[in-house]
Amino acid sequence: MKSWVFLALTVGALLVGAGLHLLGYTMVGDVAWAAGTAVAVPPAIWWVVSALRERRLGVDAIAVLALAGALAVQEYLAGAVIAVMLATGRALERYALRRARRDLTALYERAPRSARRYVDGMPTPVGIDEVRRGDLLLVPTGEIVPVDGVVARGAAVLDESALTGESVPVEYTEGDSVRSGVVNAGAAFDLRATGTAQESAYAGIVRLARETEADTAPVVRLADRFAAWFLPATLLLAGLAWAVTGQAVRAVAVLVVATPCPLLLAAPAAIAAGLSRTARRGVVVKGGAALETLGHARTLVLDKTGTLTAGRPEVFDVVAAPGFRAGDVLRWAAGVDQMSSHVLAAAIVRACSARGLTPPAASGVTEQPGVGATGMVEGHRVHVGKAPAVPATEWMAAQRARAALDSAMTVWVTADDHVAGVILLRDAIRPDAARTLRRLRTAGIDSVVMLTGDRAEVAESVGAVLGVDRVLAEQSPAAKVAGVREEADKAVTVMVGDGVNDAPALAAASVGVAMGAHGSAASAQAADVVLTTDRLDRLADAMDVARRARRIAVQGAGVGIGLSLLAMVIAALGWLPPTAGAMFQEGIDVAVILNALRALRPAPGTRLRVDAGTDALLRRFEHEHAALRPPLDLIRQTADELDRPEAPARLHRLHAFLTEELLPHEQAEERRLYPAVSRLLGDPEATVTMSRAHAEIGRLVARLGRHLDLAASGGLSAGQLDDLRACLYGLHAVLTLHFAQEEEAYFSLTSDV
Repeated sequence: MKSWVFLALTVGALLVGAGLHLLGYTMVGDVAWAAGTAVAVPPAIWWVVSALRERRLGVDAIAVLALAGALAVQEYLAGAVIAVMLATGRALERYALRRARRDLTALYERAPRSARRYVDGMPTPVGIDEVRRGDLLLVPTGEIVPVDGVVARGAAVLDESALTGESVPVEYTEGDSVRSGVVNAGAAFDLRATGTAQESAYAGIVRLARETEADTAPVVRLADRFAAWFLPATLLLAGLAWAVTGQAVRAVAVLVVATPCPLLLAAPAAIAAGLSRTARRGVVVKGGAALETLGHARTLVLDKTGTLTAGRPEVFDVVAAPGFRAGDVLRWAAGVDQMSSHVLAAAIVRACSARGLTPPAASGVTEQPGVGATGMVEGHRVHVGKAPAVPATEWMAAQRARAALDSAMTVWVTADDHVAGVILLRDAIRPDAARTLRRLRTAGIDSVVMLTGDRAEVAESVGAVLGVDRVLAEQSPAAKVAGVREEADKAVTVMVGDGVNDAPALAAASVGVAMGAHGSAASAQAADVVLTTDRLDRLADAMDVARRARRIAVQGAGVGIGLSLLAMVIAALGWLPPTAGAMFQEGIDVAVILNALRALRPAPGTRLRVDAGTDALLRRFEHEHAALRPPLDLIRQTADELDRPEAPARLHRLHAFLTEELLPHEQAEERRLYPAVSRLLGDPEATVTMSRAHAEIGRLVARLGRHLDLAASGGLSAGQLDDLRACLYGLHAVLTLHFAQEEEAYFSLTSDV
């Protein structure tokens, strides 16, 4: 029977019976109440049978006995009230604990269904099941690689995020092995199949997802955890009351007030309120069981790309070779790359615009997958991509070493066959990641594990910055599932991911969490929790809500059962007849529901409430940071090139930027933002360390100004260079750290991104 039908029938019978009694039709009214009671008996019996099939004896057995007893001793009103209580509890439970379907539809639908096989030298569409080992296939631009194979002709640029989660496309040359499920992000290429579709990597992901989905069991209802002692205690007390007094009505009264509605209502009502609360915070929790499990998680497993990091590469430095300018290097590269769809090209074009530069027009642009793009820009033949085939210089070796130390990707720029510079890119850590991990540890997470398909050196670098307990890098989808299962065997485990490749691991975890704002539909459908906003800190909010909802549910159940036990004793003594007991029990139910609704409100002190004025300030200075960040590269570049003839002019331009743009920004923060943040945090000393950084920045800028004053007459002296270089490097380091600290500690407090 549908829960809403059950509720309508029982409430209708109770109201009709009450109306008939008021009109003087007592016997007919009793029949209506008896009918309402009888309607509740079959569902209650079915719940008991279902529990027994699962080798559980739930407290629903008390409800069956109470209903049958009410009919037997002709306490029809009491039976009707019990029926309404049961129907209400079941309706709330169905609403709050309904599990979401986890069929991973998007993952399955993404699986390739056709391929382009060469037949008589022409690519011909065939069904995916027709592909055999050794077949030569064409993989057009933008299409999914249908089966595992090797690059037969040409070069391949592949977006492997579906398998590894890594946002940067990977370049393959002839003879390299390629896995199915990745997307051709470059020019069309030929693939020699090394297996059938069923033997390929993507089919394995789908199988893993289905297997792990089946392995995940629902959480047992909170009510049944009390059955081990509550059910025997109730039957014993009812039996004693009947045996000692010989009055069956006393036993029925005990059963009526023992009807476990506080248990049936406390958890669903609190969890339903918790689900509503998380939804307001941009977190969709797929059912009460997931929220309850989230409330006592102890291990957090995180994917890296798109979860702890932004999910796309960004330029963080442009280094010009001797004889060239960094601005020209970036402009020329952007001029060529604005014609390309490569993800690194897009990052270079964005960086050029962010630095206030305009990419020049390029002509005759050609792009060679796996190598790069070439075009004519401002009279120069510019190539952007892999390092040129020229003897490595000391300068080039230094840039490669720096890229390795910074875990950065490199894009080399040549002009007229001369190395002009190198552009360094990396996937930046989310500003809110560190704060979120600290909050999660406070909320009860004991262990944080990073699980990623990315390179070990990159993953370990991110893990070190964020204080992750364990880093597992270069993990295949199967290895991710195994890693999550290993953690889940030791403790309740939450897995956070955003890619198609994360779907099986999300389903294997105790609770899977998907970054739904920019992640794949497959990961969102595989997960128990979906973050609809692109903020990891919402997970910490959800855990706070889950723990509070669970605490309120247990509290409500405990108080309700305590009152029920007291009422059972009073009923056994004959001081509480069945009808009055049913009404008393209904009062307990109302109190339990009202208590449970407290979960709709945030717990005191769990999250800062940012007022509109402070939020506006945080956003203003966050935008200013975004504008000031690119010019910070000038500080390091100037320090690197102090021995060049143009160094004095660059120093003057840098000093003008620092005194006219950067310092006014820092002073405005000191006057307006920091007092607002101190009031928000309730601690006048909260921004002292940041103010100290401002003082150090001001000192270093003043030192730079004094150096320029000394050089005003005769230029920079050899004795100034070492101190000036140390001053610039120190200023760059302090500013970089200070910006990161403000973004993590303050700007992540904004109400949304």
